[in-house]
Amino acid sequence: MIQRVTSPALFPPPTYSHASVVEAGTKLAFLAGSVPLDAEGELVGAGDPVRQAEQVIANLREQLRAVGSDLEHVLATDVYVVSSETAVLSAVWEVVEASGLSVGPHASTLLGVACLGYTGQLVEITATAVVPEGRKQEVVRP
Repeated sequence: MIQRVTSPALFPPPTYSHASVVEAGTKLAFLAGSVPLDAEGELVGAGDPVRQAEQVIANLREQLRAVGSDLEHVLATDVYVVSSETAVLSAVWEVVEASGLSVGPHASTLLGVACLGYTGQLVEITATAVVPEGRKQEVVRP
């Protein structure tokens, strides 16, 4: 079971919770950063943080599906955006919000950073999610 917590003593967050709590024995998945690359390893949305955020969310959905989870079961994310402008960070957050991640709402941190791992990459999202009982994960070995 997931319990989403918003502290009444703190300023209420717009579309996320202050904390997510899960019971002991719950299966968790810790996902590597989802990046804006397509299946062939090509950058999607060069120069466009909103388009990159859309690709990142699509890739995050695939990562979650592979472990037997989905966006609804995400507990926490870190959203990295190459920008120091709050308007750019807000535009990326709108994509996150529209994706359904904020339905939980999950706990999240939105960060403006200097650079990310791939040339031209502007957005990356890491996530932690519950893997619901009874769901099968894909077994894929390199």
